[in-house]
Amino acid sequence: MLLLCFGACAQTESSRAEFALGTVCSVTLFDQSRDRVYRDIFSRIHEIENLMSVNIPASDVSRINAAAGIEPVQVHDDVYKVIERAVYFARLSGGAFDPSVGPLVSLWGIGTDTPRLPSQKEIDEILPLINWQDVELDPHTRSVFLRRTGMALDLGGIAKGYAADEAAAIVKNSNVKRAIIDLGGNIVICGEKKDKSPWRAGIQNPGYNRGDIMGIVNITAEHSRAQTVVTSGVYERFFEENGGRFHHIFSPFQGYPADNGLLSVTVISHNSMDADALSTAVFVLGYEKGMALIEAFPGAEAVFVFEDKTVRTTNGVKFALTDNMFRLVQE
Repeated sequence: MLLLCFGACAQTESSRAEFALGTVCSVTLFDQSRDRVYRDIFSRIHEIENLMSVNIPASDVSRINAAAGIEPVQVHDDVYKVIERAVYFARLSGGAFDPSVGPLVSLWGIGTDTPRLPSQKEIDEILPLINWQDVELDPHTRSVFLRRTGMALDLGGIAKGYAADEAAAIVKNSNVKRAIIDLGGNIVICGEKKDKSPWRAGIQNPGYNRGDIMGIVNITAEHSRAQTVVTSGVYERFFEENGGRFHHIFSPFQGYPADNGLLSVTVISHNSMDADALSTAVFVLGYEKGMALIEAFPGAEAVFVFEDKTVRTTNGVKFALTDNMFRLVQE
């Protein structure tokens, strides 16, 4: 979760919010508040949800999953683009980010009314279906084929980022000077503050009440090139059972929530779809491999929060602690 501190930028229009993509999506337009722009943004977000949600039976992703092991499914250009990018990040991360994690998500049910701790036998039966290399893309027909029966895509780790980028494109094309787009923690900042000071994004304290922050990232954005801040953390969706706490960021390799000493990873970049996938991949990889991935990705920076209350960042992050329970480690 990220909180934007508006500071000296006076707000002339209250934010508008709607429920979409499984979360509350809010948009704030500064200086040029236009009903048409709000309508266009939320219409686009809902369009993306209708194409990509696994909870909508008629969505393209649901149709792909229903045809797994049977036949390819021709899809909308948006869906093809996002799946193609998801497979790219799967390859880049060695499978740490895997869009075919759908069967695992369904098995655990985290975020639903009936989450549960599956047996090792159930997990072992599911794991062979989690393999991004069995996602077959045909650029000529714009079709997607899951090679094995029982496979299922879940774009929850990348679709919100794509929707945020599309919302930002509408802001830019509508000549709105500055805006904040927040899709359940996927934040895009468009434009400069009037006083030219940085925007301030508060990073959630992963172990305490929602809304409590442990640090601030200073963000500078331009109208021509937005900035995005995306966090993957253990506090976002979880359940507790048998004395254990199980969060929703799965390791595609073990079939369990990733457990590597991290509480959250925040990625700062220019592209929200990329930052969305990167934050998940880096969290699953852990600090050393995750840091290597971030450093190899042009324009990306990151903040790592650990279970031992230490915080590490990449060199390009302008970050300050606000909670003395944590300790910033500079290497």
